[in-house]
Amino acid sequence: MTKDQYVRMCEQTGQEIDWDRCPPEPEDFPESTLTGINIFNELGDRVYPDVGYVGKDFTNLQLLFDLYGVKTKAEIDWQMEILLFLENRTIKESQQKIKAAHDKMKK
Repeated sequence: MTKDQYVRMCEQTGQEIDWDRCPPEPEDFPESTLTGINIFNELGDRVYPDVGYVGKDFTNLQLLFDLYGVKTKAEIDWQMEILLFLENRTIKESQQKIKAAHDKMKK
C-alpha cells in the first residue's frame, strides 16, 4: 500500500490518518538511506537449495561504493550499517518462509 492509497482509504472510511502507520515513500528517507537501499538491491544474493537465502555477496561492494560516491569512513560505516540491517531482515524473512513451508509439509 502506498502513502496515497492509505490516505484515500482513511478518507473513505472516515478514519483519522495515523502518520505512524502510514507507509513511507522514497522521498521520506534521507538520500544516504536511499543510497544504502540501492546498493543493497544491486548486490548479488547467496542462496543455497537446502538452506535458502544466506545473505548478500559483498564481492562488488567497493565498486558500488565508488559508483555511488561513498568515500569517507563515516559514510562507509553508515552504509555498512544499512546494508547489514537490511541483510539481517531479509535472512530472517527467508528463514520464516522456509520454516512455514516445512511446517506445512509436516501437517
